[in-house]
Amino acid sequence: MKSETTNGTAVSVNGNCKPRRGFLKSTAIVACVLALNCVAPLGLSDAKAAVGKAEQTSLKFGFIKLTDMVPLAVAYEKGYFEDEGLSVTLEAQANWKVLLDRVVTGELDGAHMLAGQPIGATIGIGTKADIITPFSMDMNGNAITVSNAVWTELKKKLPMKDGKPVHPVDPKYLKEVVDEYKAQGKAFKMGMVFPVSTHNYELRYWLAAGGMNPGYYAPTKGDTSGTLKADVLLSVTPPPQMPSTMEAGTIDGYCVGEPWNQQAVFKGIGVPVATDYDVQKNNPEKVFGVSKKWADAHPNTLVHIVKALIRAGYWLDAQNDGNRMEAVKMISKPNYVGADEKVIANSMTGTFEYEKGDKRPAPDFNVFFRHNATYPYYSDAVWYLTQMRRWGQIAEAKPDSWYIKIAKEVYRPDIYATAAKELIAEGKMKASDFPDFSRETGFKGREDGFIDGIVYDGRKPNAYIDKFKIGLKGNEQP
Repeated sequence: MKSETTNGTAVSVNGNCKPRRGFLKSTAIVACVLALNCVAPLGLSDAKAAVGKAEQTSLKFGFIKLTDMVPLAVAYEKGYFEDEGLSVTLEAQANWKVLLDRVVTGELDGAHMLAGQPIGATIGIGTKADIITPFSMDMNGNAITVSNAVWTELKKKLPMKDGKPVHPVDPKYLKEVVDEYKAQGKAFKMGMVFPVSTHNYELRYWLAAGGMNPGYYAPTKGDTSGTLKADVLLSVTPPPQMPSTMEAGTIDGYCVGEPWNQQAVFKGIGVPVATDYDVQKNNPEKVFGVSKKWADAHPNTLVHIVKALIRAGYWLDAQNDGNRMEAVKMISKPNYVGADEKVIANSMTGTFEYEKGDKRPAPDFNVFFRHNATYPYYSDAVWYLTQMRRWGQIAEAKPDSWYIKIAKEVYRPDIYATAAKELIAEGKMKASDFPDFSRETGFKGREDGFIDGIVYDGRKPNAYIDKFKIGLKGNEQP
């Protein structure tokens, strides 16, 4: 069934409301076990008793048409939701605001979210709501693309190796192009998908590393455009519309998830210049979010959901990504991402294409399980908060304790650990597949791998903020 929208809000877009793999039969078996004490494997029986029956079994989840929604599709198509006694409908949404608002109102029980959305909502950036996440859906998966016109000028300035431009492109070379635009009286404009998106912060990080100010938010002055004092003007465009918006000349480039960078390559309208792996190695990207109110009312259901999603993430990275082509075929369908298989595969199967024909290895462009990708680390949440403060979305200085307090309110590794332990008890996963929960603090420690060479420690957010040459720090205001 094709996606449809009414007044910008997605409605009944997926045929995924039908039971799969004998759901009714399996439900009857579960009923038998509960009613008659039928014999079950000891680990499974113990696990079910520990977690308890799901309070709600009929669920509706939202997503945006991006390749990193794939854990939801896999959990549905491979029957992992069904294994947990859940009947799930997956529904594409028009944009990130609509998606969040529908979770808040209860029209959706949960959703594929930008990692910054639960955090931003909790502290009141945009829609104010208590949203939590017990599951990180993936790492990496985004890129920065510029138009052909910009690439023509940029390429002249780049160092070459074996006849090809060196990648990732150092943003200092884009600054030369931006300065040329300024000299001609032209604004340089780029798109990102949402004010609290990873894409916004990654693009800002990359630009600032090259000496360009991407602009400040000034909510206390009534300016939430994010363009105050900007060298490059950033604006919001929904992901599927990025290529056409750039092709129309409205923006000169963008930062977005796949398949919308590769779509520009296939259409011959733009060239990616950096992946987010190049900006921030193994950065957290999307999460599964629910309202705190819903989570408090359905604690068992949430554990069952997380169990299914963990299995989906594991399957996606299993056998050295050997399942990726099956996943590509799965989400190429109109009710999921609805893009050509070749376009999706171009970034999801271990390679990434820049100019047409310039395809390079990118084994970790999409990570769905390895490197503890599904674990909701507090330090990931703190990183987003530091960027919100850096660019003025958080209007005033906060102590380190505040950053950690908010992170612990929003990110819920305790729920994740409960789900993981259940899977281990059931024999579906091994303890070695997960962090050591007896020792895990939720903080990764010192992290490097950033394009500017700055080291991040989530336990010391203000010290991290103070390291940036461009950005607010201390009590500074834009």
